[in-house]
Amino acid sequence: MNLKAVLFDLDGTLLPMDLEIYTEEYFKCITARFTPLGYDPKRLISSIGAGIEAMIKNDGSRTNEEAFWDIFVKLYDQSILLQKPVFEDFYKTDFNKIKSVCGFNPEASKTVRGLKAAGIRTVLATNPIFPRVAVDSRIRWAGLEPEDFCLITSYENTRYCKPRAEYYAETVKQLGLQPQECLMVGNDVDDDMPAAKTGMKVFLLTNDLINRSNTDISLFPHGGFDELSDFLNGTSTKSD
Repeated sequence: MNLKAVLFDLDGTLLPMDLEIYTEEYFKCITARFTPLGYDPKRLISSIGAGIEAMIKNDGSRTNEEAFWDIFVKLYDQSILLQKPVFEDFYKTDFNKIKSVCGFNPEASKTVRGLKAAGIRTVLATNPIFPRVAVDSRIRWAGLEPEDFCLITSYENTRYCKPRAEYYAETVKQLGLQPQECLMVGNDVDDDMPAAKTGMKVFLLTNDLINRSNTDISLFPHGGFDELSDFLNGTSTKSD
């Protein structure tokens, strides 16, 4: 394949996890930090959910960061903006406790660094609903470093979310490449495979497969990291 860049999802792809357990622990952790500051746990969780929904619905007119905090200001007031440094510190400190509920696969870092050594650009194409500091933490949980990627999508630098094709188009544009020169690797059928709508190649990693729509996965090249390696080397196009 004439690839110039490979885009990797993070959660469930480079970083093994059970998404439900991870989400539950995340909310436990963040409410434990903010409850002593006077924030009602249920209201905080609900507000974060509303902020995520606003980012998912973002139409490109503002960054996801702006979409998130606009909702928070409406749900609280302008004073909530004073807490942004506290949120950032949370993602540098307490947030790392959640690493214990995630898995680890050495093949993830091996694959990324192997591609980079071969001169192929590697991109961390995680759904950009978190600040960069939180993404960097999760990258390290996976045994990688932010420097292993030429581009990392986060809520600061992105104006769309998965599964919208605009997210993938925007990311490719930031790379200065054509979609046909890129491959998207992810474990979520509904969130990651829509990259194909832009003309990108796709590979469905099945280690921690998420398939809410019960889509026939034989529609996509798929498998574990061994099959991904074969696919990258052009020796297999496993799509049954």
